[in-house]
Amino acid sequence: MDVRPLQVPGRQVIQTYGEGRFRIAGTVHAGSVLVWPERAEVWPATEARAIGFDSLAVIATAKEVTEILLVGCGVRFLPVPSGLRKALRERGMVLEWMDTGAACRTFNVLLAEDRRIAAALIAVS
Repeated sequence: MDVRPLQVPGRQVIQTYGEGRFRIAGTVHAGSVLVWPERAEVWPATEARAIGFDSLAVIATAKEVTEILLVGCGVRFLPVPSGLRKALRERGMVLEWMDTGAACRTFNVLLAEDRRIAAALIAVS
C-alpha cells in the first residue's frame, strides 16, 4: 500500500508496505524493520507476540534520542505485551502500539513534524 503523503528530503519516508517488505526513502527492505528519521535497518521480529523490551533495546540504546516509539504489530491490532509500556517509559519513551499500516502513516506525519521518533514495524503480506 502506498502511504506517501509527503516528501521529506534526507529523511526515511515510508513509501510503501506490504507483500512482506517496505520501501523506505527509495530502498526496499524485505521483512520487518526499525526506522529512525535518518536510517532504517532490518529487524528480525516476525510476530507481535515476540516483541519485548529485549527486541526493542537497540532503539532504547541508539545514539538517536527517541521520544515516541511506534510499533506496527502486524495486520491487526493485538494487545501490548505486559510490562513493555512501563519499561520504555522508564527510558523516556512513549509507546504507541498499532497495526503496521497505521504505524507507517503515523511515522510519516510525525517525521514531517520533525519529532524524535522511531518505528518498529512487523512486515505484512
